[in-house]
Amino acid sequence: MGFIFSLLTSLIATLVYLNSGKLSNERNRLAVRVVAALIGIIAVYACISRALVIVPPGNIGVANLFGRVADNSLNPGMNLVNPFAKVLNFSTRLKDIKENVDSSSQEGLNLNIDVSLQYKIDPQKVTTVYKTIGTSETQFIISRFRSTIRSIIAQYPANDIYSNKRQEVANKINEQLTQELLPLGFVVEKALLRNVQMPDTIQAAIQEKLKAEQENQQMKFILEKQRQEAERKRIEAKGIADSQKIISDGLTSQILQLRTIEATEKLAQSPNSKIIVVGSGKGELPILLQEPATTKP
Repeated sequence: MGFIFSLLTSLIATLVYLNSGKLSNERNRLAVRVVAALIGIIAVYACISRALVIVPPGNIGVANLFGRVADNSLNPGMNLVNPFAKVLNFSTRLKDIKENVDSSSQEGLNLNIDVSLQYKIDPQKVTTVYKTIGTSETQFIISRFRSTIRSIIAQYPANDIYSNKRQEVANKINEQLTQELLPLGFVVEKALLRNVQMPDTIQAAIQEKLKAEQENQQMKFILEKQRQEAERKRIEAKGIADSQKIISDGLTSQILQLRTIEATEKLAQSPNSKIIVVGSGKGELPILLQEPATTKP
């Protein structure tokens, strides 16, 4: 309707401008022409603006012509469209939905879970989103999000969700939502479990169990360390024993006598005063008697 009104206004302004020559008063004729020209220019600009549509950054446009949606979407920037079409903009930026969901674990315990879903519209499927869902997808996404959370939480014990399998649960939620929402035109970036709350008594019991498991793991570590240390000492002792056995086996009487003679020769060559008493020749070692040092007068 806006385009038709602008078009009629521009035509009327043109007719007024052309017929202004019939006025006898020059001043009145000039005033009418100026006013008609201004109105015509404004009307023409309005018509052109209806045909040239600017889609803001981070958005994709969809043209709706009398209830018929164009198959091709409009990219950010200036686009030439049918002036009678209505253009709707869809944000393709990342969106974040935060929800607090009451659910039940595998054993039937009530859990209160804070979760977040980060998603965006697939630019290639904007027309599909508009045709099947409309311009507001938030409630649709939230209902799917809540249902998926409850179905997956029910597959796990409360202890696992609270402690060591929280990331696994988040990954399953992410996978399930991707399978459901991607065909509809939404890309799931990430599903996050921010907080898991349960009854205080159950939470205290789980914490005690986790503490006991940590202490058990620590004790296993200490015992393993002690076992390794004992094994190291056993290997070290065995090595020393083997070394001593090799040395003992190699020390024959002939070798000992040879070492004795070599030591005696070195002592005899020493410049220090000494008395060397050689053994009886049956393998005894020489005896070294150091003479007292004489003091000079």
